[in-house]
Amino acid sequence: MEARRLSSAGVLHEDRSNVLGVGVSSINLDDAVTTIEGWIAERSRNYVCVTGVHGVMESRSDQRLRDVYKEADMVTPDGMPLVWLLRLFGKRRTERVYGPDLMRKMTAVSSQRGYRQFYYGGVEGVADKLTQVLVNAHPGLEVAGTLCPPHRELTPEEDEAVVSAINAARPDIVWIGLSTPKQEFWMASHLGRIEAPVMIGVGAAFDFLSGTKRQAPRWMQRSGLEWLFRLCSEPRRLWRRYAYIVPAFAILAVGQLMRRAIHPSPNALSGSTERK
Repeated sequence: MEARRLSSAGVLHEDRSNVLGVGVSSINLDDAVTTIEGWIAERSRNYVCVTGVHGVMESRSDQRLRDVYKEADMVTPDGMPLVWLLRLFGKRRTERVYGPDLMRKMTAVSSQRGYRQFYYGGVEGVADKLTQVLVNAHPGLEVAGTLCPPHRELTPEEDEAVVSAINAARPDIVWIGLSTPKQEFWMASHLGRIEAPVMIGVGAAFDFLSGTKRQAPRWMQRSGLEWLFRLCSEPRRLWRRYAYIVPAFAILAVGQLMRRAIHPSPNALSGSTERK
């Protein structure tokens, strides 16, 4: 990942706290936006993982995914359980940096600054509908293009065509809506090939902001119950995921807190993880 060394934007993305083996950025929404704008200004190449409990738990059995998170320039705390844990680690100013909220905020900023957007992912037609919704809300928004890949692994020729199309559109931000962990692997494998300063994996944000799927009410989001809303909305697809993830994360998080209390150390107190 030699392209990583092109980046010199700030130190916000270096303030990581160890959450069950994943270094999560101890930030808030304004921090994330400021850092992304810095990358665009310097024309470096970076990727952002918007990560909740699902991503953290997936990484525990997938070394490749752990490596992707380790090399990411920012790993935002996408769920309230991560925010609560980081605050217990002493990172009091940490707030949720939720994919749809980050997308909304950066869209508003982009319409004022002239940053060009590219939407990659979603089922057929969703990215175009997303474009229409966001441009209607922000008439000054520049959308460089959209692409909906097939639900299979691309051939090398198809992948090269995707890279060429994105680069030809000259976006400043490439939004990736492929779900976890597919979008994380895509960003990591395309770092250095995609010329845009920022790639951001936002998963279901394409569906939520386009109106294709309903978002949980704000009170459920703030209470850490968004998983329950999504489970009730898509029980067949999500029940296996949440039947394991929710209780397993709770048990492991309590265990991490107990270990920190019993064996405090400079590293444990900060919860930091080192990056290459």
